[in-house]
Amino acid sequence: MSKIVNEAKNRFPVFVKVREQLEHRALWMYLLVDEARKSGLETDDFAADAIKRCGLHQGADIVAKSGTKSLKGLKKVLFTKSAQIVFEMKVLECTDDVLSIDFHYCPLVKAWQKQGCSDEEISHLCDLAMCGDRGIGEAHGVELDLPKTIARGDDCCAIRYIRR
Repeated sequence: MSKIVNEAKNRFPVFVKVREQLEHRALWMYLLVDEARKSGLETDDFAADAIKRCGLHQGADIVAKSGTKSLKGLKKVLFTKSAQIVFEMKVLECTDDVLSIDFHYCPLVKAWQKQGCSDEEISHLCDLAMCGDRGIGEAHGVELDLPKTIARGDDCCAIRYIRR
């Protein structure tokens, strides 16, 4: 029996459609990793690095758009009001050096659940996906802490970007 609880509360049709697009991205990731595994490749040897490269690229774009490495700029560009609704986020703190957000729904986890992935597989896929978020943080000169994740069965994903 799965310990992962991941049900969206906001079901407004436009946000459901956005979630479906994010699920599709997660499906691609899952299928690429699964096919690599079936071919005898060790997915951790390439997937984490590739996803982090994507995050570094995205992070550099965000820094360019916001004109700053401040986490206030990251929040403004990436964690928009729409994104907050899609992921059912609560912004707990936002300063130049700390950005703390709790996500109460994850479309990526939902996609992996729909594929019948085990809790262990979902947790591993989440770890890989979060390499992108780590890359975004690195581009801003901060570290990412994840004290809780939905993929591990927690009540939320506690995303903590911190400049040390």
